[in-house]
Amino acid sequence: MKKIVSAEVAGKLINENDTVMIGGFLRCGAPVKVIEEIIKNKIGNLTLISNDTSFPDHDRGKLIVHKLVKKAIVTHIGTNPETCRQMNAGELEVELVPMGTLIERIRCGGAGLGGVLTPTGVGTLIEKGKTIIEQDGKKYLLEKPLTANVAIVYATKADKFGNLFLDGTTRNFNTIMPTAADVVIAEADEICDEPLNPAEINVPGIFVDYIVK
Repeated sequence: MKKIVSAEVAGKLINENDTVMIGGFLRCGAPVKVIEEIIKNKIGNLTLISNDTSFPDHDRGKLIVHKLVKKAIVTHIGTNPETCRQMNAGELEVELVPMGTLIERIRCGGAGLGGVLTPTGVGTLIEKGKTIIEQDGKKYLLEKPLTANVAIVYATKADKFGNLFLDGTTRNFNTIMPTAADVVIAEADEICDEPLNPAEINVPGIFVDYIVK
């Protein structure tokens, strides 16, 4: 059985200076309640790993607005003007990563691999400071793995064993981040008394530490 906790308790599992992975693609599949607790507790100096910084008035975007993030490792920031402003003002470090590369770096972190070789970014500003490896006459960037102290993900349904089902496009980054963090909090719309059908499990309960309804 996994520990079912309130959003308030879950929020206290995140600490100052933590690296935090947060699932979601813009507003789709974002764990909003736990994010609100981070804001309420004013937990700052966070390194955020996510697809994006959402919008200024929603989920991850509100962490930016409240200046709780010191570095964002994301694929884009175009939907959040405050992220752009803070980056240009030198108030926030932003590492922009191609979307496929970001998910593979997280996957490597979860699998204990040393990194992934990708041709994406070769010959562009992205290659600056990175190791270039030539294989079979083709150049690749060595993109290093990403891990986190805490991953906060969304689920449509969870059972009491921590198994998660995510409907449709809410799966996005929510299915891979739980493999790459020390502590995993799943915020679920529904917690089922009966175990989920194995055929519908997207994230096995072995990866999940806490469940929030």
